[in-house]
Amino acid sequence: MSQHPDASGAGSDAPNLDFAGTTPYEDYVQADVLTHLQHPMSDDPGEMVFLVTTQVMELWFTVIVHEWETASRALREDRVPVAVDALKRSVREFEALNASWTPLSRLTPVQFNSYRSALGDGSGFQSAMYRRMEFLLGDKSASMLVPHRGAPRVHAELEKALQEPSLYDEVLSLLSRRGLPVPAEALNRDLTLKYEPSTAVEEIWAGVYAEPDQHGEVIRLGEALTDVAELVWRWRNDHLVATRRAMGSKTGTGGSAGVAWLEKRAQKNVFPELWTARSHV
Repeated sequence: MSQHPDASGAGSDAPNLDFAGTTPYEDYVQADVLTHLQHPMSDDPGEMVFLVTTQVMELWFTVIVHEWETASRALREDRVPVAVDALKRSVREFEALNASWTPLSRLTPVQFNSYRSALGDGSGFQSAMYRRMEFLLGDKSASMLVPHRGAPRVHAELEKALQEPSLYDEVLSLLSRRGLPVPAEALNRDLTLKYEPSTAVEEIWAGVYAEPDQHGEVIRLGEALTDVAELVWRWRNDHLVATRRAMGSKTGTGGSAGVAWLEKRAQKNVFPELWTARSHV
């Protein structure tokens, strides 16, 4: 479908070019809003790339949160195929998100320093939508709401996400309803805390994968979750490499530990038992 038709066309095949107000395309996409949200704080031409890339990442965060919340609702309703479809869509979207690092992945320290001061105390860890992604992955932390106290709507949305089951919590509830022996401490845990791996859950996944004829649907769910987890790991590693290349081991923006903090994050897997169970199948 052409989004930018040739205005010189004639006859019955020519597109309608006469609109009373804004175009239907603009009304739907809000392109004029999107393309006027960039306000560089320095004179360096490279800042525009950094700013737009960061905004694109925020849009991908929003789509992925939508998909994972769709999957969570479907799991609560025992509609596993719907959940798997949403997870598969999020995998393709996450691939596009990870590709967003490409424009930033070759920044030299001098290039990054040319506009780094424009960020002030700003840092990616302050992203509310990224935080909602992390909460859906089970990486909960009440302290991460603190930066958003001055934005009531955002703070309320994050507080709600903190208290709700993560995507993986919904998966464990589904496994329990399917008759698998998910331990009570995993099902009744404090949802505001980070999910911690369970040997019993690991054994469940090992048993599921060992009997594909009996657990085909759950295995398809597990593989979709593993695809997501792999891309989260790649995201964290790409972030680490881009940061290391641009600023070495210096303190990160916003006072974070920079590379040292990212290295710790990159070593951790989400949905951990889906990975460790493979050693026991």
